[in-house]
Amino acid sequence: MAGAAKDTPERPAEEEITPFHASLVLFIGKASGAVTDPVAGFFISKSRWTKIGRLMPWMLACTPFTVVSYFFMWYLPPFVSGRVAWYLTFYCLFQALTTLFQVPYSALTMFLSTDQKERDSATAYRMTMEVLGTLIGAALQGQIVASAHVSHHCTVNPPVNTTNSWHDTLSFPDPSGPLSHQAKVYMIAAGVIGGVYLLGIVILFLGVKEKDDPYALNSDRAIPFCKGLGLTMKHGPYVKLTASFLLISTAVQLEQSNFVLFCTHAAADLRNHFQYLVVTILVSAAVSIPFWQKFLQRFGKKCAAWGISWMIPFAVMLVTIPNLILAYFVAFISGLSIAASLLLPWSMLPDVVDNFRLQNPHGKGHETIFYSSYVFFTKMSAGIGLGISAAGLEFTGYKPGICRQSNDVILTLKILIGAVPAILILVGLFILLFYPITEESRKETKLALEVLRRSHQSTENLDDHKEDTSV
Repeated sequence: MAGAAKDTPERPAEEEITPFHASLVLFIGKASGAVTDPVAGFFISKSRWTKIGRLMPWMLACTPFTVVSYFFMWYLPPFVSGRVAWYLTFYCLFQALTTLFQVPYSALTMFLSTDQKERDSATAYRMTMEVLGTLIGAALQGQIVASAHVSHHCTVNPPVNTTNSWHDTLSFPDPSGPLSHQAKVYMIAAGVIGGVYLLGIVILFLGVKEKDDPYALNSDRAIPFCKGLGLTMKHGPYVKLTASFLLISTAVQLEQSNFVLFCTHAAADLRNHFQYLVVTILVSAAVSIPFWQKFLQRFGKKCAAWGISWMIPFAVMLVTIPNLILAYFVAFISGLSIAASLLLPWSMLPDVVDNFRLQNPHGKGHETIFYSSYVFFTKMSAGIGLGISAAGLEFTGYKPGICRQSNDVILTLKILIGAVPAILILVGLFILLFYPITEESRKETKLALEVLRRSHQSTENLDDHKEDTSV
């Protein structure tokens, strides 16, 4: 968000976006995005098949508006008093439009192929590109806005009040108005990222061809959304998968959101390396997704899930022994675990949908219900993780902009990246033990669905033959 982090004599304090207001915007925006998920699922499930598919029109229609809302999120308006409302409006709009893209984009996997291996391969490719996209986007934005920021090193400001002289504070640039250099470079960065958005949707439209549901009879009716949502929430494999990865995703969110703070405040030797450590995590995650894809094909998805726990012992070691070499090793292992946590739920969800299809053979349109509700739970996990972090740091007296935090804050950071994620991951993996879909049952489901598809085709051919005979 625009605005400096501390007041300066040259500019009134009311021009600034305070940390509280920034947190409020993020919280309300995330909440509105989560609420949009089932709404998006409802409307998408009601949409009809077109020449370019049933899901593609949604992605094409919302992308231009997503780009515009993203740009205005980084625009510094000329007025002062309504800036919080400005950022809240465009952030909520951006979250809602992103949902309208993410739900059909995620569900598109089910409409690319009926072959389980092909869908798993497509999922692995998608997740690899998403991690690479995150890395490229962060690099682009970071390079463009670098000139707008002063050094991130802690510098001791001359003490004005001797009672507060022990605080080391960060120095921040002071944008003087909408046409300041800082405001301009952020708008340029937003424009570049918006161009990447448009390039991505063009590649998606030209390179991906959506197929209609091959298992549904023409006479089959779409499952009503509320009924479908109720059936989804009662479907055992889906409940266990969602509960497991809700906890695991919350653990990963805690690890990611507090790692930089830990490096900055709890480990002095890592303060100047956290950018490189984050890059190490992203690169490790990107290059290891193909490895996990091969692993789960050979040993099964439930077995591959235990790779998520690899980060636990090394994170605990980093907390107890904050060593630079160990930190890079932990970053690498964390990237491996994060890659597994990103790939596996999206690879297992199509299996759940197939299982549901087998139990409800005469309904269609349930794919978007599954995917929209799962997107909702992923956002919930992010909100829970942010809430735990914010509450813990607030309770122990964390103060933004201060380089030296209290011992209670440092202990809290160690707990947030060590003990809490470890407990959540282990509980999530324990729940996953009861996930009923195994490699054997996947094969049985595949054969049963093939029989179902052939019976549908033969039934349709018989109906066509009867119509010709009657004529």
